[in-house]
Amino acid sequence: MPNELPRGDAILAIQRELTAFARRARGRAAELHPELSLVAASILDLLIERDGCQASEVAEHFLLDKSTVSRQIAALEKLGYLSREVDPANRRNLHLHATAEGRRVAGAAESARRAAFTDRFRDWPDDDLTRLAEYLVRYNAIPGKIPLTENDT
Repeated sequence: MPNELPRGDAILAIQRELTAFARRARGRAAELHPELSLVAASILDLLIERDGCQASEVAEHFLLDKSTVSRQIAALEKLGYLSREVDPANRRNLHLHATAEGRRVAGAAESARRAAFTDRFRDWPDDDLTRLAEYLVRYNAIPGKIPLTENDT
């Protein structure tokens, strides 16, 4: 069995390493999308994944306030990466969709992210990768606001 840390030390190590991971992700997002924040890039990815949705769904998904989502949507729209359309089910709501250019930019970023992760895990055994994936899925399945160390805008 590997060296076991006392529970409190293990939690501090996890917090420290996840914070470092988040900072690295922010830096990588800035490289992949110099004109977009990590939040805006994540919103674009969500719109593509869901083939469009309402701004309120974006806010709920990322646990963000509506003003943050509104600013990020405005930035994406200004760049031509998303469009707003009247929701046919409820004409008072707007439905957000990624544009062809938004899909192109997000696709290029996804390819670069995948290559970076593949390279970073190159020397990891498959069992370790599987365990890490399972642990991250389990951690992220816990409901509630994710603790942040930096401003989420």
